[in-house]
Amino acid sequence: MTTPLKAEIRDFIVDNFLFGETADAPTDDQSLVEAGLIDSLGVAELVAFIEERFEITAADEELVPDNLDSIERIAAFIGRKRGGAAVAA
Repeated sequence: MTTPLKAEIRDFIVDNFLFGETADAPTDDQSLVEAGLIDSLGVAELVAFIEERFEITAADEELVPDNLDSIERIAAFIGRKRGGAAVAA
């Protein structure tokens, strides 16, 4: 089941990297890099979105695939950064 947080992340990816093509939207656990959806510049754009939207700061050492390479990993990263609190919006 997709949470509102995952849906918001997916919407950002679709709008910014897939130009609104929802048919090509990644699954929760699909690698964004391996699927060719984002590159290093895309990661920077994704991090800027996450920091602004969820009011968190990602340290350089946190900018790794374990935190940012899928919708599932991004959602978990945001949750950890927000103190483990569930993020619904």
